[in-house]
Amino acid sequence: MILLDKPYVSNFLKKTIVKYNFPVLDTGNVTEKGELSLICPEKIVQYFRDNSNSRIYANSENSINWVVNHLSFTKLSQYINLFKNKIEFRKLIHGMYPDFFYKEVLLQDLDKIQLTELPMPFIIKPAVGFLSLGVHKVVSEEDWARVKQLIVDEFIDAKALFPIEVVNTSSFLIEEVITGEEFAFDAYFDENGDAVVLGILKHLFSSEKDVSDRVYYTSKELIKEYLAQFTQFVKELGQQVELKNFPVHIEVRVDEDGKLTPIEVNPMRFGGWCTTADLTYLATKLNPYHSFLNNSKPDWNQLLNDMDDEIYSLIILDNSTNIPSKEIKGFNYESLLQKFVNPLELRKIDYKIYSIFGMLFTKTPKEKFAEVEEILVSDLKEFVI
Repeated sequence: MILLDKPYVSNFLKKTIVKYNFPVLDTGNVTEKGELSLICPEKIVQYFRDNSNSRIYANSENSINWVVNHLSFTKLSQYINLFKNKIEFRKLIHGMYPDFFYKEVLLQDLDKIQLTELPMPFIIKPAVGFLSLGVHKVVSEEDWARVKQLIVDEFIDAKALFPIEVVNTSSFLIEEVITGEEFAFDAYFDENGDAVVLGILKHLFSSEKDVSDRVYYTSKELIKEYLAQFTQFVKELGQQVELKNFPVHIEVRVDEDGKLTPIEVNPMRFGGWCTTADLTYLATKLNPYHSFLNNSKPDWNQLLNDMDDEIYSLIILDNSTNIPSKEIKGFNYESLLQKFVNPLELRKIDYKIYSIFGMLFTKTPKEKFAEVEEILVSDLKEFVI
């Protein structure tokens, strides 16, 4: 069954629900009246009580609270916490990566940290997502002073919304910088705990300092190269906690020696905003939602044999203009589409709410890949009205 919530439900996911008659619950008022045949929460709870191998997919982590509150008698809450809490995740995989440096620190103890005990550079980030607080890279002692102040400033609003006890006990994870090329992929664990990979994307960056999510792409060549390695990693991950009937979205880096190091694992879903699973379908004709919920393992040999040699990209049109969204009157989507040989789908997003103009799926011949590289480095000002 499927839980739907904000910020975005794609037409492809809705069509999948209708085509396969998947039970669905709208936990965020994101569907129109009568658009989908919705199930009542009590039926979902009873189904999980009656069937130990029940499966649930959420398009958004906004639905996690519903799962925790209504399905606490299952192992789902345990699985979710292991991956949502970045410190618990590092503990979970410590046996797989015994030399990886990480350290937990409380907000109130930031000034007590001895830099001589930490690798430089390092990353500091909230152990659990907390409002919109972000991730920071520290490259020097002077930089550490700046980042500490930035973190404190970020928590000013949090102190206004939450009790001081909650804010002061907020945990942060300090970890070594992970190097290499970055990838994202969707997977699930079946009723026996076997790992199944459902699509692989490479995350492109415009420079060493770039931390945006502007471009992800997939291709036959990419999947062939990394499928075995990523499947092996997911298999080893599942063995650490005996995961079963559970979907995940995983981000990793692979260095020049081929060593894989995980960045994070997102529970109970594939890529956010219905992105990665939808792109996988466009490129391979494999429907990851159906594969997980119907327990149908992909025949990758056949899928790869049937794929063409072109590159399929997801382009996230984040507001990189340095112009506040409230001052922007419009975005020239037609001009944007003319930049691409074969745009497949354009999703217009309310940029005044999400600071994203939209998402574009494209199909590009290898010799025309410069069009994707150009949008990767664009500040998008040429499209802004």
